[in-house]
This record gives sequence, structure tokens and C-alpha cells, in this order.
Amino acid sequence: MTDRPGTILTVEVGSTITKVNAFELREGVFRPLAQGFAPTSVDEGDVGIGIDAAMEACRVAGGPEPGSVETHVNSSAAGGLRMTVHGLTVSMTARAAREASLGAGAIVTMVTAGPLAGYDLEEIREVRPNVVLLAGGVDGGERGVVLRNAELLAGLLREQREAGERATPVVYAGNSALRRPVTSVFGDARVEVLLADNVFPEVDVLNIAPLRTLIHEVFNAHITHAPGMARLRDFTDAEILPTPGAVLKGAELFAEAVGDVVVIDVGGATTDIHSVTEGSVEFAAKALEPEPTAKRTVEGDLGVYVNAANVAAGDEEAQARLEHLRAMPSSEAEIAITHWLAERAVDLGIRRHAGTLTDLFTPSGKKQVVKGKDLTAVEYVVATGGALTQVPGGEEILRGVCLGPSTRGGVTSLLPSPEARILVDRGYLFSAMGTLAHTYPDEVAASFAAWARSELDG
Repeated sequence: MTDRPGTILTVEVGSTITKVNAFELREGVFRPLAQGFAPTSVDEGDVGIGIDAAMEACRVAGGPEPGSVETHVNSSAAGGLRMTVHGLTVSMTARAAREASLGAGAIVTMVTAGPLAGYDLEEIREVRPNVVLLAGGVDGGERGVVLRNAELLAGLLREQREAGERATPVVYAGNSALRRPVTSVFGDARVEVLLADNVFPEVDVLNIAPLRTLIHEVFNAHITHAPGMARLRDFTDAEILPTPGAVLKGAELFAEAVGDVVVIDVGGATTDIHSVTEGSVEFAAKALEPEPTAKRTVEGDLGVYVNAANVAAGDEEAQARLEHLRAMPSSEAEIAITHWLAERAVDLGIRRHAGTLTDLFTPSGKKQVVKGKDLTAVEYVVATGGALTQVPGGEEILRGVCLGPSTRGGVTSLLPSPEARILVDRGYLFSAMGTLAHTYPDEVAASFAAWARSELDG
């Protein structure tokens, strides 16, 4: 670990709020100096307006002069990358590709498995993805379907470009034996193709880290083309990270330094769940399919502001209270409805993220199997995001989902145990730490360890 003293800024351009954090790096640990918040100015067509306001608020709070120190940026204000994923089987390559995409800041709007049909191509036209991910086949395995899918996608993307639409790149992360012919197919159509290692090189082997890295790079190139986003380049010389990718990287370093973790981020538009755990030995023996150690799910319908109506659906009393909804609640009524929405979003979101314990009937009799991510070995549950950290009651909300194997409506979800420790990111620093993690991994890990000790010692 090195000690590189100095002041460093992080900027997070969120969907509703822009946050600026100033840190002093001292003795190998990032120590918070000041913060500034401002509404994100996407509607004005220039996110720089909100960044300038948040930086000034940080300066007034004791931070440095904007532009005078090293600055790192993450953003979700461009809405992430719209991505379509195309593999051979849902249970293997399509699922693996989807896992990698969600961990890198992409919004997976469509997943297909097997040969692409005409109606699939029509849906891709309607989705207008920012990037297309093609996968399929273990290394040295199936070739025909993957090549045919490449030809169909190449034809579609060439037609769209010739019609004047923005060129859409393709990422290939399938059978490595097909790299050369796949590259040739897209090259002949003048479609950019980027190559990643196979996400499923062998049966029951997941390899998603290289694909996540590549999608980060695509995001970094894409974000400068979104309305008003080019201005982000004025604030940093470092790679601009997708916010969910930054949080996932932070979660990985937290787990490395402290212990297995689930990080829950309830935002205005989405609820993101990040988990880093291998699961318990008991349930690992019952797993049907491999799961990534680091997993992210994004619930695009669960948010406490933009998507509040979705969260409150079916509850007439809650729907009536939405008149008190504010992006930054301050009154008692505003805080109460935001708390209720956050509680419901956490419950729904973590049950969607967690795996399930299911009875499977076989010729030799009934046995229990696990489908999805086992969270029962998680040691820490961390609340981050405005709704859980700035509104009172975040710790109680998280404690309410630490139930261990929990059955509801006939479905047993593998949730964190009641012994899991709750940490609330009241300083709203987790995303900032993740943004710094790519440049300062050792220092971020040490900072997480120091923070956890401080919180647990009271």
C-alpha cells in the first residue's frame, strides 16, 4: 500500500441528484473533508450546471477550489447503456452475458436464446440498443447458430447505419474458435466489433470479468454522446465510470477487506442490489447453475421518486400519500412516504435478487435445489443511496429483510441471516469509494475496513 497524500474529488452525476465528495488521502486511508449536492441538470441539456453547483456547495463546506485537484467521475444520468443480449441457451451463455452486462452499467432490454427469428430482429430495431452483445457456445463448441446470428445482426445494423441512425457496436463474448469468422462477418458489414473472452468457456464455468471491463469502456465512449454529457470530460482525465459499475467494484473491495456483503442502493428511479458472496456450503451443494461471486441486479420499476407510483401500486393509502412525494424530502409527511417507499423497494428488490430453494421431483424422488444467488452467508448488509441514508430508519428497513431462508407465497428466498451486521452509509460515500477503486484499490479497501470498524465500534 502506498501513501499518496493530497486532496481528491469525486463527482457522481445521478439520475436526480449530483454529489461531490472531497477526500484527503492520508496514511493510506481516504478521509472525508466536505460534500456538496445539487439537482442533476439533465433537463437543462447540460449536466455541468448541476456539477458546478455541487462543486461550489462542496467548496463552501470546506472542499477545494473546483479544477484545482485530481477528480474522478461516475454517472448514471445518461440512463446507462441500452443493451440487447443474444446467446445460445438462457441457462448458460445468455444468462452469463446478462450478469456481466448488469455489473457494468448496462440496461439489458432484451435477451434471446438460440437462432434469431424475424420478430427478434424487429424488436431489436424498436429497442435501438447502444450496444449489442453476441455470445454463445463453450470454447470449441457450437458454431452454426452463433455464426448465423452474427450474419443477421450484421445485416440489421448495416441497414440502420445506412438509414442514418447512429452506428451500434457489437461485443462478441462467445466461442473463442469463432473470433475470426465473427470479426469478418461484422467487418464486411462495416459494423464495429469488440472482442471479449468467452463468458462461458466451459460448462459450469463463468468468466464475466473481461466482459464487464470491455462494457465499461463502451460506456465511457457512449456517455460523452448523450445530451449534455460531453461536458463531463472537462472535469476529469480519468475514465468515467457507470455508477452501478463503481458501486459493484466498491462492494468487491469491501468483501475483500471486511467480509461477504450485500449493498442496497435505493434511488429515485431504480433499486440496485449488489452482492459479493460464494454462498453457504450447505446450499452450494444444491445449486443447479453457477452464479457469479459478484452479482448486480437493477430493478428498473422500483424507485422512490421517478417510479414511486410503481412501488405504491395496489396500496390505495400509499397512492394517496404520493402527493407529498419530493426528490429531497424535508417535511414529516414527505419523509414518511419516502421511508415507506424505500422499505417496500428493499423488500421487493432483495427477493428478486436472492436465489430460491425449490423442490425438484426426479426419477429417484424429491430433492431440494437452489436456483440463483444464495445470500445466507452474507456477513454485512450495507445501505447506500439517498433514500436509505438520508431518511431516518434505514437500518430498520435492512434489518427487516435479514431473515435467512424466508418463505412467502410458497417461495423460499435465500436472504441474509438475522446475524448479518447492518451498516448505513450515512456519509453517502460508497459510490465515491467505488469510483476511486480503479485507481486506488488498496487505499479504498483500507478505507472500507476503517469505516466498518468505526461503525461497529459505535
